[in-house]
Amino acid sequence: MRSWEYIGRSAEATRRLGESMGRHAFEGLYLAVRGELGAGKTHLAKGVAAGLGLAAEIVSPTFTILNEYETDTSAFHHFDLYRLEDEAELYGIGFEEFGRSGVTLVEWADKFPAVLPLQAVQVEITVIDPVTRRIRITANTPAAERWLEEVAHDLAGA
Repeated sequence: MRSWEYIGRSAEATRRLGESMGRHAFEGLYLAVRGELGAGKTHLAKGVAAGLGLAAEIVSPTFTILNEYETDTSAFHHFDLYRLEDEAELYGIGFEEFGRSGVTLVEWADKFPAVLPLQAVQVEITVIDPVTRRIRITANTPAAERWLEEVAHDLAGA
């Protein structure tokens, strides 16, 4: 298991981190993102999408729960669990099928931790002040650990 912390001093810094995460993404990357309302989860998701090469405007799927986007080489599955009340609602949309291919990012992943796959990379965004965020990323598989090393190297000194 490997963890790394990134301090972002703007929404743009959070987005840059996401871009690096997307650029270095591997097939089956699953990002379980948590943080309070307004912490920057969607900024991170927009960055991941940009790093994957998506030109589409990325919006949080707060009301639709899932937005899917196709890239030239893969897919980006973007979930937002904020409005869900019960874990059973996830099974109705086939939630358990995601994470095997493409890149999956789940906002508010802490609402239903029991349904997340074991290989999920944990991303915790903590608000330090109105503009500063501490983002702790924890990878627990060899592929995710290599990916995290690439992301950390990419942003060293940023």
